[in-house]
Amino acid sequence: MRITTVNVNGIRAAARKGMGQWIAERDPDVILLQEVRADPELVDPLLPGYSVITEACTIKGRAGVAVAVREGMDAVMLGCGVGTDAPVDTGRWLEVSLPDGVTVVSTYIHSGVAGTEKMDMKYAHLDAVERRLGELAADPDAKVLVAGDFNIVRGPLDITNFKPNHNKTSGVIDREMAYLERWFGNPWRDVHRDLVGDVQGPYTWWSQRGKAFDNNVGWRIDYQMATPALADLAQTAIVDRAPSYDTRWSDHAPLTVEYALD
Repeated sequence: MRITTVNVNGIRAAARKGMGQWIAERDPDVILLQEVRADPELVDPLLPGYSVITEACTIKGRAGVAVAVREGMDAVMLGCGVGTDAPVDTGRWLEVSLPDGVTVVSTYIHSGVAGTEKMDMKYAHLDAVERRLGELAADPDAKVLVAGDFNIVRGPLDITNFKPNHNKTSGVIDREMAYLERWFGNPWRDVHRDLVGDVQGPYTWWSQRGKAFDNNVGWRIDYQMATPALADLAQTAIVDRAPSYDTRWSDHAPLTVEYALD
């Protein structure tokens, strides 16, 4: 099963810029999308050949996550949200059951702004996510994938300029990174990092400012986080970084992993 996660930075804009061509070329079985920023009736026509489940944010023009499954594959929506009814937390968590006993979650963690109320919202959301992760991983045989834009790096290998941003910029603060280390240490696995090893990057997001993309000044903030029973089946991972700035259809690059499911 080929599973892609990607923050589309507005699915309507992504479709205009070439998302459909990329989907045709990569041909994923399942696509987990974040920052869709559109209601279901607008999302479905942009993903022909797929059955789509969308969880829109109650704040118009914000967030939004979706799971697109190749037509013919059974997919059942299990739930949305992570135990909070706050409007800023909607459109950020969608659980779907797939064949072969696999559960996938498309998630979009708050970006936050260091030293502001938005950071408090991010930590509250992370606490809710942490509780749900514990529930999802309670069964040691469960095959669960939580994937999406986490808006947090794990350490220096995941960002070009670690020192200037460390404990100054949201996404590179010790308190944030501690969440990821707890998750990936017990029992979840960082599938992408497991497959590529301890190398710099590969990055999945580049700022729109300056020449960040051209100079590959990036961040690895998009993850496929799996329980051991599923992570052990991961075979390959690829980040589809666009060949040039003007050919990008999002400021994020899709992360695709192949899992050897029966």
